[in-house]
Amino acid sequence: MKTSTEIGSAARRIGEEKTVELVAKAGFDAWDFSMFAMCNYSWSKGLLLETDHPLASDNYLSFARRLKHIGLENGIHCNQSHAPFPCYCKEIRDHFKRAIECTAEAGGKICIIHPDNNKSAAENAEMYFELLPFAKEHGVIIATENMWNWSSAKNESSFAACSTSESFNEHLYAVNDDHFVACLDIGHAEMRGSGSGAEEMILALGNRLKALHVHDNDRWHDSHQLPFTMDIDFDKVINALKKISYDGYMTLEADSYLGKFADGDIFEGIKNMSRCARILADKFEN
Repeated sequence: MKTSTEIGSAARRIGEEKTVELVAKAGFDAWDFSMFAMCNYSWSKGLLLETDHPLASDNYLSFARRLKHIGLENGIHCNQSHAPFPCYCKEIRDHFKRAIECTAEAGGKICIIHPDNNKSAAENAEMYFELLPFAKEHGVIIATENMWNWSSAKNESSFAACSTSESFNEHLYAVNDDHFVACLDIGHAEMRGSGSGAEEMILALGNRLKALHVHDNDRWHDSHQLPFTMDIDFDKVINALKKISYDGYMTLEADSYLGKFADGDIFEGIKNMSRCARILADKFEN
């Protein structure tokens, strides 16, 4: 099994180019193209703000191509990507085709595009149906992901699109296309109040599961920490992946973990992440 990690958390501090280089030097096999900087979304204002990031410029494809070459020069490739969100923002939805283009240009095979948390499988399918012909033209598979909402009254997560096995499979069946698959976020699946649990969801998704976002939490909050540092039982996760003969990457999304490191020490954090991903991959292989 090959290992990968998101690049967004480090890129916010040292840039995508340097991040891809360090991910390679740390020992990862691949990089997950985080494209959140494509859209500078203000959660408090609910709108897009101006940004001068290359992904938001007319030269977005040349930027994606540059990252691909940096990776290849250092012996790694892009395995998947993550489009910007939330998708209930029309201006962000308007960037999804750009995200698919960048995925293809970088060499990625899967682009994760969140569903709308509060829409039904049939309603979300309409968005994916609009994107699939374009994705197929570019040789890219779209993956949807299990999401969560938060109940202030209960102080825990609550139901959202794909947060349970039933909802996830309902979304997959609503589209019913080989170019539409599942990306299971292990941390989201383990959150109290909404998720069905990662082990159960893996078994329920079966061969429709083609990508992962792996991170740890206290089985309550969406902590996005390094596996084995909190409360998720990763032995159960690995055993379930073995049962379905999962053939994808072990991709970390422990994007809060690097916050513990100063900019000058960030490579140490990335190396720790690589070692952790390798432990998980080795557990799967043995």
